Amino acid sequence: MSALSFDQPPESLCILRLSAIGDVTHMLPVIATLQQHWPDTKITWIIGKIEYQLVKSLHAIEFIIFDKINGLAEYKKFRKNITGRHFDILLMMQVALRANLISLLINADIKIGYDKKRARDFHGLFCNQHIEGLHRVHVLDTFFQFIEKLGITERNMDWLLKAAKPEQQFAQNIIGKQTTVIINPCSSARKNNWRNWSQQSYAEIIDTLMQRDIKVILTGGPSSQEINYTENIVKLCSQPPINLVGKTTLAQLLGLLEHARCLIAPDTGPAHMGTVAGIPVIGLYASSNPERSGPYNSLSITVNKYSSSLQKFNAENIDNARWGQRVRDPDVMNIITADDVIEHINKCLEDE
Repeated sequence: MSALSFDQPPESLCILRLSAIGDVTHMLPVIATLQQHWPDTKITWIIGKIEYQLVKSLHAIEFIIFDKINGLAEYKKFRKNITGRHFDILLMMQVALRANLISLLINADIKIGYDKKRARDFHGLFCNQHIEGLHRVHVLDTFFQFIEKLGITERNMDWLLKAAKPEQQFAQNIIGKQTTVIINPCSSARKNNWRNWSQQSYAEIIDTLMQRDIKVILTGGPSSQEINYTENIVKLCSQPPINLVGKTTLAQLLGLLEHARCLIAPDTGPAHMGTVAGIPVIGLYASSNPERSGPYNSLSITVNKYSSSLQKFNAENIDNARWGQRVRDPDVMNIITADDVIEHINKCLEDE
């Protein structure tokens, strides 16, 4: 790999990564590594409004919030705020047309983006340097390729975030001393986004856990889709779990995760928050490839049915499929059984 060389650490570095929650968590070890190797470099992070709520407590980071919901007005606001600013380096760590357009407004000597295999929306036209290395790797490993391009090869795998005292107390009041499993049943609500496991299967898992005197807490966002989905799960349970869907902030969710024994979740942002919290994450993966986007420290206990679903629904082999290809079929998650999940739950509890 042909890394850039610097006579001295740069004075300023800008990171452009707007979303989403999972990818924002993957940024944390990268930032920890940058701060360790270049402690005097001023780091600015351009980030989405929701994602900022999770990481706003990070030390020595300047945040510039870009709220995409405001449309063209937000670009004008951003241009006004960024005019006159100069950065030595811009890390363009998001492949999206919105991020490409934002990069045009940023004055930086070096603009590092994705290589040709991973770029889209004419991303390569907005950069003057590109990352190198293997492309069939985890998202977090791809992010590290950006700072490897800067000549930094060591990694500091510090996830940086800890729940503050109010959020710790909030979690302690709910969980107490009882062994607790958190289930975040829903992925993001998007068209053809078949990443949610069946309500009946979740209910079966909840009943199994509660029969073993394990507290179960359901978490999730405030969308009507998540609230309705979870309410239907609760109706199917013999004993109702604690339902906090739509009732916590991201900071409170982090506090809950830090006090839990493990987390069960499909391919969704909170699965990666579980990694940040330092707990085992039993990921439920059939539609997407966990080797690319699974919970980084828990791949050994992730229910990985991606290869099987590729073969069954797409008639493709995982070695030949496009990296990051999704299996889009409404029945894809049914390939995961309750026994698959219980096997990994038992492993987590035995490890305890």
